[in-house]
Amino acid sequence: RDGRRGAAGPAPATAERALRSPAGMLLVAAGLLLAVAASGRGSPAGDQESPPGSRFVCTSLPLDAAGAGCPLPPVPMQGGALSPEEELKATVLQLRETVLQQKETIGSQREAIRELTGKLSRCEGTDGKSAAGAWKNEVGKGKDTMGDLPRDPAQVIDQLSRTMQTLKDRLESLEHQLRANVSYAALPSDLRELLQRRLGDLERQLLSKVAELEDEKSLLHNETSAHRQKTETALNALLERVSELEKGNSAFKSPDEFKVSLPLRTNYLYGKIKKTLPELYAFTVCLWLRSSASPGIGTPFSYAVPGQANEIVLIEWGNNPIELLINDKVAQLPLFISDGKWHHICITWTTRDGMWEAFQDGEKLGTGENLAPWHPIKPGGVLILGQEQDTVGGRFDATQAFVGEMSQFNIWDRVLKAEDIMNIANCSINMPGNIIPWVDNNVDVFGGATKWPVETCEERLLDL
Repeated sequence: RDGRRGAAGPAPATAERALRSPAGMLLVAAGLLLAVAASGRGSPAGDQESPPGSRFVCTSLPLDAAGAGCPLPPVPMQGGALSPEEELKATVLQLRETVLQQKETIGSQREAIRELTGKLSRCEGTDGKSAAGAWKNEVGKGKDTMGDLPRDPAQVIDQLSRTMQTLKDRLESLEHQLRANVSYAALPSDLRELLQRRLGDLERQLLSKVAELEDEKSLLHNETSAHRQKTETALNALLERVSELEKGNSAFKSPDEFKVSLPLRTNYLYGKIKKTLPELYAFTVCLWLRSSASPGIGTPFSYAVPGQANEIVLIEWGNNPIELLINDKVAQLPLFISDGKWHHICITWTTRDGMWEAFQDGEKLGTGENLAPWHPIKPGGVLILGQEQDTVGGRFDATQAFVGEMSQFNIWDRVLKAEDIMNIANCSINMPGNIIPWVDNNVDVFGGATKWPVETCEERLLDL
């Protein structure tokens, strides 16, 4: 019985290398079981405990001898062109079947392993090396494996358990990888549709917001344009007003386009020229008049100096004709202006021989001489519109007051040419007086006299 041995086979691997794979460990277990079974067949009480003087021989078995007791799962042929997913699925199924078969094999042989453990303990109780050497001497061709086999059976079981756990972990990893590959394969299409829908929604929202902003911009532009136009209108009006004030503190479009109105025959309505006259050896006085007073229009203007209240006076008093007084000397003028229409009146005088001329509406109607000849006009007097002065600047007589309107009262220090006077009367030119110009800031009114805007040339056309 002790001389029996298994069929010769290829050299077995060491126990440490065999334990590296589940198939190797199964082969080791199968070999041990066959050895136990061989010893049991030689004794009727093969499963009973052997007498104290018996011994056990541990040998390795070839792979073909363990084929019936530990069948290996068939490995599917990798024929044909398979996709990565199909190959992965086949590998998972193969590993799963391998694990199940190994579980069944381990379960069925657990009792045998426990029995084998007891026998290995007895085998290890003897002098392993000497027993192995005796066995080698007796058998001759057998190979000593006792140097590899003396191990704790618990370690073998733990190694098998760890191997099974490693296989389970690899299986779960492969299943997870398979699910991930399948989801990745299907994800791009769904994700693309989801992204397209989301981008479409965002684009519509963006277009709607842009339209709202355009509407707000249009409304704001309209409001801004209206506000800007209103502001520009107000600024232009203000600039015009400032320009008028700068031109002479005038309330009229032009400083000289105004008239003085003296509607009542009193001794307190009058206008006063702020400037005074220098010493004059000649002069020309021109003005526009409109009056319908009767009898006589009164005194359009008077110039008084200290010691002579009638230095220059133009007067129509009672039923007398219009008279020109210079240094209290008198000349009657052939002028007719009491018809209630605008008339342009000009009077020239020179100290040489006391020559004078009278113009009405641009035409010379009369001339004369010996009116205060060689008498210069004295300076520093007071020039009054609408009243005759009995003293400088006062003692007005209501019966001699002017009733009506006047404008464009100008004085030059020379005798104007008849051509210039005609052009002024026809409104062809504008020639303000170089001594006394007709400007708003040079005329003050008192007693209820007023200043009104007027364009005498236009009003004269209305009177014609």
